[in-house]
Amino acid sequence: MAEPSNPHQNVSFPSNGTTAHGYLALPDSGRGPGLVVVQEWWGLTDHVVDVTDRFAAAGFVALAPDLYGGRTTHDPQQAARMMQELPVEQATRDLSGAVDHLLAHESVTSSSVGTVGFCMGGMFVLVLAAQQGSRVGAALPFYGLPSPAETDFSGLTAPVLGHYGERDHTIGVEAVEETKSKIAADSRVTPTMHYYPAGHAFFNDRNPSSYDEESADLAWERTLEFLHRHLG
Repeated sequence: MAEPSNPHQNVSFPSNGTTAHGYLALPDSGRGPGLVVVQEWWGLTDHVVDVTDRFAAAGFVALAPDLYGGRTTHDPQQAARMMQELPVEQATRDLSGAVDHLLAHESVTSSSVGTVGFCMGGMFVLVLAAQQGSRVGAALPFYGLPSPAETDFSGLTAPVLGHYGERDHTIGVEAVEETKSKIAADSRVTPTMHYYPAGHAFFNDRNPSSYDEESADLAWERTLEFLHRHLG
């Protein structure tokens, strides 16, 4: 596969018999560990593209799959409908195609990929890591969780680092701890969960009502350290 001439570009890749799309960003060096960046329920927004570029600037070959087929929104009710209309099977299929694409890419230096997801994407990160086993080398959910009762984590082998807000009214600390216990019981991987004095979506600097700069900066620092430690 030829290395793209543009280090930041829209790409297409095979995904379980269909074609998925996404945004790919390469580091200045042209090579680095692979990383899947999973969108919030708003879609593949400018914020997600910017975060993907930031990961590339930090040395990763970062791919953000477009799970909504080009649709984005800033309306919470519409975002909820779009998320409900997205079957988990389809989302994880697209995400598994992204894992395949990165692991086959000549710019990727790691034998497994990292996965980072926000809100809805945080939920998919943990499901994907459980499905992909050793092909995922690090899983980092930001304020998102699957249902622990409905998720089999026995295939998960990746270390997990989670970022959650203490004042998040949609995902409480109790729910995070329940999921942490279920992951540990199913997979023998004990996640590290960090809690911040912030609410939901504290990392999204395009949303002034939720953004918490101090918490976001600390989560970013921890995320990069974790990814470099486990992926190279």
